[in-house]
Amino acid sequence: MRRREFIALIAGAAAWPLMAHAQQQTMPVVGFLSSRSPSESTNLVAAFGDGLKETGFVEDQNVRIEYRWAEGHYERLPQLASDLVNRGVAAIVVVGNTPSVLAAKAATAITPIVFVVGDDPIKIGLVDNLAHPQGNVTGFTVLFGQLGPKRFELLHEIIPNSHTIALLVNPSYPTAQEDIKAVQEAARNYQQQLSIQSANSESELKIAFTNLARQQSTGLIVDSDPFFTTRRDQLIALAARYAVPTIYTYRDFVLDGGLMSYGGDLRAAYHNAGGYAGRILKGDKPADLPVQQSTKVELIINLKTAKMLGITVPPSLLARADEVIE
Repeated sequence: MRRREFIALIAGAAAWPLMAHAQQQTMPVVGFLSSRSPSESTNLVAAFGDGLKETGFVEDQNVRIEYRWAEGHYERLPQLASDLVNRGVAAIVVVGNTPSVLAAKAATAITPIVFVVGDDPIKIGLVDNLAHPQGNVTGFTVLFGQLGPKRFELLHEIIPNSHTIALLVNPSYPTAQEDIKAVQEAARNYQQQLSIQSANSESELKIAFTNLARQQSTGLIVDSDPFFTTRRDQLIALAARYAVPTIYTYRDFVLDGGLMSYGGDLRAAYHNAGGYAGRILKGDKPADLPVQQSTKVELIINLKTAKMLGITVPPSLLARADEVIE
């Protein structure tokens, strides 16, 4: 090899890392803020990635994702949101329900925000108009928080001889009191006792189940607060240990051994949020993307868990289930 060719080859090789670095710097960055934890959000993050792909963006190929996880500690959310804004991300996808998106909205009025929430976005102050959201915020709603009374009805159907049903809430969650009032009304309609149990730490979860046993509660409704999702394994284990028939919000609880769940299709919402993020990267503005409301709900029943609890699931309930785990 000639000396001149050798020098050119070495120079080119030295430039490769610089070129790769330059490409990385020009790659758009999307922030991903969640009040949940990464370990129990794997399938949801995959759905978000699939939505991005449909708009032509693939993580680490032509877009970077900056993930921030509060892992059920809501007090961390304002700092995590501010960090993403300060990094100059092109958009922030905010999941994990109301606490996350309120923190993001407080952190910026400029950076586009795409949310996934289970509460009314107008009622909690995210947008003024669903069809024409103003400002920098748009997203998707999933039916979760409004379904407490229906979960009470389903739990009563599967344990008709119940006398006291408990509701587990996180007092720090913004809509906790509204959720309590709605389920209390359902309990009155069935002339049943409702026991309110509060918890926002792992130790308080243990105390709540001890109280359930002491009060001889015959069933439990777990509120839609993402804090409980980050403690999914602990909740399922406690429900099994105390043999308490329990209904949850999210399908994943039932897949991991919970009795049943009733709530919206969260995977579809994450997928759609990825699509909106991709459209914003291509130039769409949040004000041009209407807030979309999903009305789909899923009833999932785990017959293995029912058998372990000595429960016979009524055929009428099985016929209405979207998925039955046998």
